[in-house]
Amino acid sequence: MTNVLLTGSSRGIGAAIASALTAADSNVVGHGTASGIPADFADPAAPDRLWQAALDQLGGRIDVLINNAGVFEANPLDGDDDAWLAGWERTMQVNLTASAILCRRAVKHWQQRGCGGRIVNVASRAAYRGDSPAHWHYAASKAGMVAMTKTIARGYAGQGILAFAICPGFTMTGMAEDYLESRGGDKLLADIPLGRVAMPEEVAETARWLALDAPASMTGAVLDVNGASYVR
Repeated sequence: MTNVLLTGSSRGIGAAIASALTAADSNVVGHGTASGIPADFADPAAPDRLWQAALDQLGGRIDVLINNAGVFEANPLDGDDDAWLAGWERTMQVNLTASAILCRRAVKHWQQRGCGGRIVNVASRAAYRGDSPAHWHYAASKAGMVAMTKTIARGYAGQGILAFAICPGFTMTGMAEDYLESRGGDKLLADIPLGRVAMPEEVAETARWLALDAPASMTGAVLDVNGASYVR
């Protein structure tokens, strides 16, 4: 059975990923406030505590790490200087630095065990096409996640350590629904050739496949799930 640590598993995309992996007979340890191991990634020490707690629950072996946890919070350019910087740093800490800490733990774990493993990082379309003027930090954090994924893939493929990223566009979670409504849903939907946002289950199936079935030669790949709203 494949042992999986999944961050941000309590709702939306994360909950859908957990369901897809459980249905595929994987042993999933989640993280979140509503389910799984609690950990506030705004605390720099939280990712290490989460890793150790998950390792203990999984009998000392983690085969797959899926970094899905993240925040999407507006940070207006004309706000107070200190508040803007604090918003930038919080988003970087939660979205990128926490993921980097967990990726590092995973790579070292697999190196020590002399085995391979898989990392799946849930980034965003914003990594490539940017985001709104109030979300510089979000786009930058997700671009950093993509660059980190590719670097891990190139650096450790020879050791059987594989890394993939997913770049969803808008996804029908509560967070996305609020954003669509606040920005004028019809206008945003007109920018998606498919005519609708992605469903969490579509992103989850992509994550499940990368975590369990994708061929090793795909390591370093970034898969888009955005209804052709951004094509590369």
